[in-house]
Amino acid sequence: MRMNTVIGGLVATMVLAVPGTALAAGTKAIAKLESRSDSTVTGKVTFTEHEGKVSMKVVVKGLTPGLHAIHLHDKGDCSAPDATSAGGHWNPSSENHGKWGQAPFHHGDIGNLVADAKGNAELTEVSDLWTLGDGKPSDVIGHSVIVHAKEDDFTTQPTGNAGGRVACGVIQRVP
Repeated sequence: MRMNTVIGGLVATMVLAVPGTALAAGTKAIAKLESRSDSTVTGKVTFTEHEGKVSMKVVVKGLTPGLHAIHLHDKGDCSAPDATSAGGHWNPSSENHGKWGQAPFHHGDIGNLVADAKGNAELTEVSDLWTLGDGKPSDVIGHSVIVHAKEDDFTTQPTGNAGGRVACGVIQRVP
């Protein structure tokens, strides 16, 4: 059950579960973020599919304080020291780069992480544009997650002028 509440002009959404039911039922995938480009950035990205939507939970540490772009990239390959082996942004819809939810944008456009003074950042995104493990063009498994050195300007094609790749992780299904 979903309940929306207006608090001081903001809408807060709570998801209520019936005791004994699991909200995170369904397919799960994880990308372990490893440092690249001589950074110390690490983290974990967890994808969970439930009722036709995929939830992505990002936890990152070791960033410089401020904004850092995060994108899904085409290739599930983080072998290069600068993560260029991950290729360009994952773009199964062949759209221009942009800001998530504001046309035009593509499936790999996620946005910016906000790192606190200690370099920690968290982000949760829920989408019905992604799937897990079904082999469709919308399937995120086998692609990679990249955290960039700079913020995404949501305009510059095709990268958002996000700078170097400071962390990379391949999205792998969890059995």
